[in-house]
Amino acid sequence: MTALNLVDSHCHINFEPLSTDLEAVLARARDSGIAYMLCVGVNLEDFPQVRELAHSHEHIFASVGVHPNERDGREPKPEELVALAQDPRVVAIGETGLDYYRCDGELGWQQERFRCHIRAAKTCAKPLIIHMRDAGADTLKIMREEGAKEVGGVMHCFTAGWDLAREAMALNFHISFSGIITFKNAAALREVARRVPAERLLVETDAPYLAPVPYRGKTNEPAFVRYVAQCLAELRECPVETLADQTTSNFFSLFSRAKRVDFVPG
Repeated sequence: MTALNLVDSHCHINFEPLSTDLEAVLARARDSGIAYMLCVGVNLEDFPQVRELAHSHEHIFASVGVHPNERDGREPKPEELVALAQDPRVVAIGETGLDYYRCDGELGWQQERFRCHIRAAKTCAKPLIIHMRDAGADTLKIMREEGAKEVGGVMHCFTAGWDLAREAMALNFHISFSGIITFKNAAALREVARRVPAERLLVETDAPYLAPVPYRGKTNEPAFVRYVAQCLAELRECPVETLADQTTSNFFSLFSRAKRVDFVPG
């Protein structure tokens, strides 16, 4: 197996079933050349778990935020997000954004929550992790109105078209691709992946969801980000080692509070 130095820029290893077999999950990631991972918060109630993972493992980083589909937990306030983000292991604000696919009815609450996260990110000067589904126009509108360009961030698990990618990049955002680009029905998305400038690319798993081919339908895990990187490298006609080095460099450029550690792949 080729030695790589990859970052899984978006995963949820505090979720079951990954959390119940965590040391094995981390060992498989290391053996696959995954040097770092960002465990992304989705609610305030579970944030202590995310934070503890980052404090217990020097190659794992954390973010704090409330996902747009979360309805049962505590509603975030900018000052609370800012306070939690003071932890040095927290490198970003999010996962935040808009999701009109899973939520319907009056969605002003979702838009206000998104604005809250952008304001917090600007206050603590940390980048945003943005989730967007069936809400491209409103997402960009709020990003512009709230000045998200000031801190930048990443459009995670990107599935939209080139025009939206281009507009997001103009707002100082990176574009992250997940295992979806390996799916047979993702031809249009692969065309977008070919066009994104190398310095704006990130790779992710969104584990435990969206496992790439050849593991589609199974539980996803950080080790599988290797298959996302291989697919991207093939699309862009470059060595996977080059793709790995570029996306890792991009990660540390964007998430500037994250610190590199010595890594020897398995």
